[in-house]
Amino acid sequence: MLKLSVAALALISTSALAAPEIGAPAPAFEGAAASGETVRLSDYLGQKVVLEWTNNGCPFVQKHYNSGNMQATQEAAKAEGAVWISVISSAPGMQGHVSADEANALSESRGATPDEVVLDPSGEIGRLYAAKTTPHMFIIDEEGVLRYDGAIDDRPSADPSTIEGAKNYVLAALGDMAAGRPVESPATKPYGCSVKYAH
Repeated sequence: MLKLSVAALALISTSALAAPEIGAPAPAFEGAAASGETVRLSDYLGQKVVLEWTNNGCPFVQKHYNSGNMQATQEAAKAEGAVWISVISSAPGMQGHVSADEANALSESRGATPDEVVLDPSGEIGRLYAAKTTPHMFIIDEEGVLRYDGAIDDRPSADPSTIEGAKNYVLAALGDMAAGRPVESPATKPYGCSVKYAH
């Protein structure tokens, strides 16, 4: 009986952390944003949405922000009509955890232009998406369907010199979507620091 209970719990735990499926509805979520607003994924039905998991203390995140690559990707995505939501799932006391004021100051100091920064200290939204790394990127189409899950690009390094010549998977996926094509690389392996979830 105990073995059965343990097995059942393990199955529940595994399914709870199962990654969302490409081509299926993206997991619905609601979260508090640094702006003071409540962000609901359902509010953006009819628009493409880019989700970016981030942690300002992570060298891989720093690579993309200090070089201006993440900001350029944000601007290009928004030019394609996408809404950009950054998500911070670092738990209190863990690397990358920030207050709303600190998150807003970070965006301003880096010249970043996310539409919202969602604070997820409980990790609930991160676990819903099985977000593994910072950065970890997701793209949701106008109908609420997940179209991309993975890395920002094909150079899994914290070295800024690797940005030049890299294939930006996010912009490639948005380009495919804008042209009415299936996303060529809908799922890639995310790279970066592990998301600093509460234990």
